[in-house]
Amino acid sequence: MLPGMNITTAIPETPDIYVIAAHPHWRDSRVNRRLFSAAKSLARVDANDLYGSYPDYLIDVKAEQRRLENARLIVLLHPIHWYSMPPLQKLWLDEVLGFGWAYGPEGTALKGKELWLVATTGGPAASYHPDNYNRYFFDAFLPPYEQTAALCGVRFLPPLILHGARGVSDAEVALHVETFSQRLITYPDWPEMDALDAYPACVVPETDRPVEAEDARAI
Repeated sequence: MLPGMNITTAIPETPDIYVIAAHPHWRDSRVNRRLFSAAKSLARVDANDLYGSYPDYLIDVKAEQRRLENARLIVLLHPIHWYSMPPLQKLWLDEVLGFGWAYGPEGTALKGKELWLVATTGGPAASYHPDNYNRYFFDAFLPPYEQTAALCGVRFLPPLILHGARGVSDAEVALHVETFSQRLITYPDWPEMDALDAYPACVVPETDRPVEAEDARAI
């Protein structure tokens, strides 16, 4: 067990964590595949492989919304693709987090939940620097995740990132997977929780959103 982890955390009888994994090439995955396998092994976790569930990209919105409603913690698990998420993960966000359900005046379905990003990068940590080829510190690429959570009344937790996933040692991968597993097991009893900001409130007035779907496509 890792230092600081509390094994006395009570484990719920039904899943209260929804891990949404998106990896277009699981066979080639060195880290994400092991993370997803670890998540699936835990009774408190509902784990979904988006590319396995929706190979045709036809997302069952109602089913996904029910899984989100049952969760306290929502985990986005994926490799970083072009400074963002894989395309099916983005489509999932577009279709599942609808106005009037996830955000907006009546969109309170996710309010009070928490979002955790667990991601890997191909480039090493040093590449995310103003003097290197990625030009920005990695935190500069997090605002879209943070604001997506805030708009839905969800608290964004400090991400778990493994940089340079292609080149790290097997021992580092194993430690990373163990850290991930222990975090899921002990949630929400994490040492940093008390220091985090309160749940955000970003209310979108109806006047800022079109009423009809036809209008929405016209923007």
